[in-house]
Amino acid sequence: MEIVRTEALAARAALASLTDARVDEALERAVELLSERAGDVLEANARDLEAGGGLDEGALDRLRLDERRLETIADGVRATRALPPLDREVRTWTLDNGLVVSERLIPIGVVGANFEARPNVAVDVASQVLKSGNAVVLRTGSAALATVTALVDRVLRPALDAAGADGAAVGLVRAADRAGAEALVSLPGLLPLVILRGSGSSTAALARIAAEHGVRALAHAEGGGVLYAHAAADRAKLDRLVRASLDRLGVCNRLNLALADTDELAADIARVCDELGIAVAGELPPGREWASEPGGVATITLRVVDGLDSAVRMANEETSGLAAAIVTEDDAAAARFLDAYRGTAAFWNAPTRFTDGFALLGTPETGINVEHAPGPRGPVTYRDLCLRQYRVVGDGSQHR
Repeated sequence: MEIVRTEALAARAALASLTDARVDEALERAVELLSERAGDVLEANARDLEAGGGLDEGALDRLRLDERRLETIADGVRATRALPPLDREVRTWTLDNGLVVSERLIPIGVVGANFEARPNVAVDVASQVLKSGNAVVLRTGSAALATVTALVDRVLRPALDAAGADGAAVGLVRAADRAGAEALVSLPGLLPLVILRGSGSSTAALARIAAEHGVRALAHAEGGGVLYAHAAADRAKLDRLVRASLDRLGVCNRLNLALADTDELAADIARVCDELGIAVAGELPPGREWASEPGGVATITLRVVDGLDSAVRMANEETSGLAAAIVTEDDAAAARFLDAYRGTAAFWNAPTRFTDGFALLGTPETGINVEHAPGPRGPVTYRDLCLRQYRVVGDGSQHR
């Protein structure tokens, strides 16, 4: 789609205007504009909500903005602004032949980002990408397009312009059809990296298209946390952890699959869920999360398992690999579980809701990468949006 190419070319041209000082100034101004122009953003969001009749409860919750949520978005920008600029010089050493080698971090260039009905992601991702020295092209679906357009045109681009940078460093695909998303992951020369966030099947399909075109995708397709009640679990802790894991249903890191060693522990989990108005199901297709399942947002899966080995096998083989927690007072059992789990975050007597870049690292995230491959895994932050480069300086005498 030509609109994607146009936005990417404009963003690439704007790269030269980005400096650490200008980006920090722009982020500071963006915080001010989120407050000054809150009415414009909320009006656009109201239009999206009015048109979103086909969205389920969880999607509507993710789409909805109010003054409190705008302030939360502003807090994320403030946190990004407060982060130190990337130290581009990683290390330097001299070879026996006199060559001086330095390892450096350089910007990727223009990063794409595709996401669905979560307008806060537009600001979160753009702030992180800009902080890393890159430009960005955002693309969202019809559900959030009016809100995201307001955030780009009334907040992000004016903030960059006010700082002396080029507002085109934040591009936006101003069309909601699927062709825009597919084009975003099909231009390796312009968009070598694309961050994908959204429903599992849609995001997985885009990741496959990206792979076919040589585009690296950081895909956050499925989430869902695992909570395993070991035989030595403290019942009061289990109660608190189930509640803490279900404090918000429309997020990827909430409780999705509950496992219990005994019928009694399973009954405890079911009782808490009943008090919270959460339905309990026995089965869900492997790797799927209830938070993005239409009609099943207020649901978890609950199973009784045959011990720790069975629990960790299910967590590794039947879920997305986002996060898993064990509830137990048995130190040895906890160590076995934490060592055997291969997902991005492993917890002991703590809720998987903390699988979040800001909560764990003090740094807002662009998403959570659950790939079983080298590179950024788990919460992806501005520190991960760089390429490694070696610089080599000689005196003209070196040869192989």
